[in-house]
Amino acid sequence: MRAERMPGRLQVHAASHPAGAGGAPGAGRGRWHLVGRVLTWAFFLLVLALLARQARNIDWASVGEALAQLPAAALIGALLLTACSHALYASYELIGRHLTGHRVSARRALAIGASSYAFNLNLGSLIGGLALRYRLYARSGLKAAQAAQVIGASIATNWLGYLALAGGLLAWRPLELPPAWRLDTAGLRWLGLVMAAAAALYLLACVVAPRRAWDWHGHRLVTPSARVALLQLGLSTLNWMAIAGVLWVLLQQRVDYPTVAAVLLVAAVAGVITHVPAGLGVLEAVFIALLSHRVPEAELLAALIAYRAIYYLAPLAAGGLLLWRLERAPRMPSRPAAQHRR
Repeated sequence: MRAERMPGRLQVHAASHPAGAGGAPGAGRGRWHLVGRVLTWAFFLLVLALLARQARNIDWASVGEALAQLPAAALIGALLLTACSHALYASYELIGRHLTGHRVSARRALAIGASSYAFNLNLGSLIGGLALRYRLYARSGLKAAQAAQVIGASIATNWLGYLALAGGLLAWRPLELPPAWRLDTAGLRWLGLVMAAAAALYLLACVVAPRRAWDWHGHRLVTPSARVALLQLGLSTLNWMAIAGVLWVLLQQRVDYPTVAAVLLVAAVAGVITHVPAGLGVLEAVFIALLSHRVPEAELLAALIAYRAIYYLAPLAAGGLLLWRLERAPRMPSRPAAQHRR
């Protein structure tokens, strides 16, 4: 079997030829896979070294004091934005429900999305984003191929908004890098333009050729309608903006919002590259590297600790309760999906 990934949908089909036929393609993929693993581990070790170096120089007593002095208004604002973000992410499941026509109720789909996102944040995508969602959808009567399509729609939605927001921020206002780095921001601006163009091309494809299948390197891309694509873009962009808002509020507006959002988006990709559950340490390393020249380290770390408690750990408790209720519900038999919609 091979998985065919596509924005909006993900389908699984039987392979039409033996894996690695001819030897060369398989060998090439194997070499690139090895290179990718080496680079991932090198980046991971670099992050660990940076963390160890920073940890030795941190005044943890000052961090504790800064954490205790966070105003109640900032904490309440962060909690409200966290609730909005998690609700927005859970709503991605409704896009998958619309595209595939599956008959799991909207309420149950939202519960699956909310619980799996909480576990995804804390335990990694393989557990929360994939394994848990497959299990919950299987208990809800979906076949593996249907569940894969819903998960594919969620992934596409999430990263579409990321590309649009990160691309726009970097192109419009590249990050203000620490003075010691002495790096030109032109490269960041070009990267932003490329990311924004990628999001725009996806939207254009949905306008020009909705429901058209595109084959690329053994994967099949099926574009949804323009209306659905715009909904994907809007929900995901709002979600990423809400996440950045949590940190901006906890930093008590000491740094302008666009900069906080740009640093968060850089940290998000760094966390994906390293495969560290919850991006533990990666987020902190990126924020310290990019913002410690503007915010005292004790106050910066205090805000990041509060962010982890509010955005990661508190929803995990709620997600665990949702998971318990979903697991207690009777297992539903498999049912045919309704006709696919645009």
